[in-house]
Amino acid sequence: MLNNRNARKERPAAPVPSQDRGRARGPFSVLGPEVAVTGNVATPADLHIEGRVDGDVTGGNVTQGKDSLICGNLTADTARLAGRIEGMVRVRTLTIENSARIVGDVEYESITIETGGSIDGRMKHVGAMDAAAQPGPRAVAAVNLAAATDQAA
Repeated sequence: MLNNRNARKERPAAPVPSQDRGRARGPFSVLGPEVAVTGNVATPADLHIEGRVDGDVTGGNVTQGKDSLICGNLTADTARLAGRIEGMVRVRTLTIENSARIVGDVEYESITIETGGSIDGRMKHVGAMDAAAQPGPRAVAAVNLAAATDQAA
């Protein structure tokens, strides 16, 4: 007769979801529709925003839902925007969906604007060399940390 404990030990462990896909996946954060953030949000991870952010957003890959609002600047490597932004947008690869409304200047290396998407501000194409010189999500966080340290001293 088999003991149930031994039978459990012999079963293989369930695979981790990222292993199922055959590729590693980094962290992923979601600010749901019921979330309202007052202050800056910074992460090198993928970030999906469905709620409201009153502050600057800095991320690796940012996706914005159509009912969300960002009142502040957005800096990211890639962004897919569907909601409203009131502030400057600085993104290397930018997709503006038909429901997106941006009130502020936009700097981009590559851009796609769906019919119906709107920008009320200046648009500036930034070349690959210029984009590489701009601080990315990790560099911005380090600069802010250094500035805060200098001010505290």
